[in-house]
Amino acid sequence: MPETQLKEICEESYNRLKKVCMELEKFLNSTTLAEIVKTSPDPEEYEAYYRNYLSDFRHLLVNGENAYERLGICLRRATFNKEFAEEALYLVYHTCVNLFFYPKGEVYEEDGRNSYTGRDAIIFHKEVSPEIKSLTLALSKVFEYLRDELQYYETDYVTMKRMSAVH
Repeated sequence: MPETQLKEICEESYNRLKKVCMELEKFLNSTTLAEIVKTSPDPEEYEAYYRNYLSDFRHLLVNGENAYERLGICLRRATFNKEFAEEALYLVYHTCVNLFFYPKGEVYEEDGRNSYTGRDAIIFHKEVSPEIKSLTLALSKVFEYLRDELQYYETDYVTMKRMSAVH
């Protein structure tokens, strides 16, 4: 990939991840487990679900911050380091995009067929609060974009690294 195109992808990923992290941090700083459980239809049933949801959001925030800081370092260097940039984008894909679409707590899942019909691709396992629903759906748009832009790093980057290790 040409260096200018790689740098543009780094900048775009940096800006989008920074925005995601700001939204997640704002939400997590203003929301408590007790608060959202209290608003659910069955507090006892929802407590574990929301605990997993908030845990997944915290992991996503930490991974997102680490990834955009790494991209920031890449972009601030006097000389653009292509290898460092490719590794940073690989980490964005594997530690942020995959974490969003495959949450550890399995609080939602993606149904790719819905994206072709214009409906939201995220299927929630339980009815969630309007704040969580709108945040999750907004994040899904960002992560869909990042996934499309960074899919190359899912396979080609690893293959390239393996090939260079052999030689």
